[in-house]
Amino acid sequence: MTTVTTPVPSDSIAEPWATEQTITCRDDRVGLRAVIAIDDTTLGPGFGGVRLRTYPSTEAAAREAQRLAAAMTLKHALAELPYGGAKSVVMLDGPAPAPGSPQRRALFARFGEMIARTAGYYVPGVDMGTLLEDMQTIRDDGGARAFCDEVSPSPFTARGVYQAMRAAAVHHHGEGGLAGLHVVVQGVGSVGAEVARLAHTDGARLTVADVDTARAQELARELGGDTVAADEAAFHEADVFSPCAIARVVTHDNIARIPARIIAGAANDTLDDPGCAEALREAGITFVPDFVANAGGVIQVHGGVVGWSDEETLAAVDRIGGRVTGLLESAQEHGITPLAAALQRASTVLGREISA
Repeated sequence: MTTVTTPVPSDSIAEPWATEQTITCRDDRVGLRAVIAIDDTTLGPGFGGVRLRTYPSTEAAAREAQRLAAAMTLKHALAELPYGGAKSVVMLDGPAPAPGSPQRRALFARFGEMIARTAGYYVPGVDMGTLLEDMQTIRDDGGARAFCDEVSPSPFTARGVYQAMRAAAVHHHGEGGLAGLHVVVQGVGSVGAEVARLAHTDGARLTVADVDTARAQELARELGGDTVAADEAAFHEADVFSPCAIARVVTHDNIARIPARIIAGAANDTLDDPGCAEALREAGITFVPDFVANAGGVIQVHGGVVGWSDEETLAAVDRIGGRVTGLLESAQEHGITPLAAALQRASTVLGREISA
């Protein structure tokens, strides 16, 4: 059974007024400690994944839930989807219960019951550390609505990132897409590996990186590419850098070391802080906001909910490329960053001012 250490009094909830609702969930019988953050329901119920991982404190868990929920608000607004932003985190104290184990099922069944108390205002999906079967448990045993419970969104997330990357390449280099460009993909799990394959099919030369070096080497052999250490991927000579693993890989301190002229990836929170966007622009690097590039998965989920055909779903995912083109053109025209252009668009959709 998963065990959870009782938080000390100083282990407080972060930014209590940062979201519409921040909900804590506890059940010692199954070892549940979780935080649900519902950021904004202007466009519809809050939809966002469930993360299962260790956190140094309750505050750290709550901050991550709130931060990622806010990003989901932007993602749905830019993708023109009828959902608000939300996210949840389930805190671990020790190894995660094994997939399919009674302990894991009990954990997510109980969490599902607590999600059900939101009366549909929070709809969970898969995220870091969680699986389709966990969403099925939330739905079937917990009685809550859940997305990502039948089809993995990963291939669609990858397709959207590829379309974003390609649009940025055309904007930056002219027609020809990724043909002849050197792309470095950091993190080659289910999303990053497919991003690399799509870029390869478009004629790019690939270098891949992953903390699992064997996985990176296997993909490099498949694509006729090279590998680089995961922590050096951002600084490897390339035309395009695609972060598809850890967050906050771009910082004020390392921008000068980044040789790529385009950054477009699947990882959330690519920038250490929003001010990095202006520093990238000044360095001549085109940054595609991650919440625009990685929206393919949520688009696919919505397509499944409303009954789109496969063709309609893929066409909707591919429209990410057009959105990126529009944002980059607007940013260039007004002398602002693509992030600022995206936030302006989100402000219009949501009817309130959103700043970096």
